[in-house]
Amino acid sequence: MLVAAAVCPCPPLLVPEVAAGAGPELDAARNACLDALGVLAAAKPDLLIVAGPAGPDERGPFPAGSDGSFEGFGVGLTVRLGEASTGSPAPERPLPASLAVGAWLLELARWSGAPVEGLGVEEQLAADSCLRSGAGLAVRAERVALLVMGDGSACRTVKAPGYLDERAADFDAAAVRALGSADLAALSALDASLAYELKAAGRAPWQVLAGAARGAGLGGQLLYEGAPYGVGYAVAAWS
Repeated sequence: MLVAAAVCPCPPLLVPEVAAGAGPELDAARNACLDALGVLAAAKPDLLIVAGPAGPDERGPFPAGSDGSFEGFGVGLTVRLGEASTGSPAPERPLPASLAVGAWLLELARWSGAPVEGLGVEEQLAADSCLRSGAGLAVRAERVALLVMGDGSACRTVKAPGYLDERAADFDAAAVRALGSADLAALSALDASLAYELKAAGRAPWQVLAGAARGAGLGGQLLYEGAPYGVGYAVAAWS
């Protein structure tokens, strides 16, 4: 059963080495992410699953010990998602960027609790498939926690990656309300087509969370929201 969840944004800029001089602009978001991870640790899960958006070739499970790199963003920094079990085969695939950011956050927080695995969620995965995937995660162990990586729309300003779209602010506001209040129905109802048009990569992982949380009776707390680069970022903790 799902006992806790943390929702965090996943821009590589969250990593100070990648952000360089712009690093301080996301200090509040980083600190909120650490607070959310504290909620996960306090829940004492048996298994932590990090879920985040992924491309078609990056979807599916990533075992403990999988490596990620930020070399594609100009930084020679590598991270590892938890520790592989003794004798287990070496992971075959590198982590997608979203899970690499999640692994970096866990290293920053010095996570030493439950074993950690990853799940790449294809950004265009249909809502019903996301919900089923989440339900499957929730029964992986007696006490499951999720670290859910994902961004809102990328169309909040004219300088945003997707330029300005007048629909973006309302989409993000609805998503933030749902994440902050653990509103499963509202998360499940997020429009996949609209999310794709607004480049909101978090939609599918958030709906995986909604599927995992059914019947868990968790409450939510919003720890951060903002759009410093024209992209909607939110941090929330569920427990």
